[in-house]
Amino acid sequence: MNWYLKVLKNYAVFSGRARRQEYWFFILFNFIITIALAFVDGFAGTFDPQTGLGVLSGLYSLAVFIPTFAVTVRRLHDTSRTGWWLLIGFIPLIGAIVLLVFMFLDSTSGPNEYGMDPKESQD
Repeated sequence: MNWYLKVLKNYAVFSGRARRQEYWFFILFNFIITIALAFVDGFAGTFDPQTGLGVLSGLYSLAVFIPTFAVTVRRLHDTSRTGWWLLIGFIPLIGAIVLLVFMFLDSTSGPNEYGMDPKESQD
């Protein structure tokens, strides 16, 4: 839960680096919260099958859009890539696969042009 809160506290910070652990725990908690809110929307009758979102899950998705974008850019920085690599996601299928591989890659050890190694500062 600390990783999730850390990302929310740095919700619009696009500089620096984010470890794999920080990124994937944030994504995991987002997934769990979104599923829970979808169930609540389903029981409340506010779920729209055409869009796949309900009122609560839609508001939550809007609320975490910028933090998700920011932590993804920081994760790319951790692998010594610029945040502009996010644009490759617009290429159908291949772009998503490339970004997924980048998110799984290990950090660049030591400092890079985006900052100090977060593993060194936390270990």
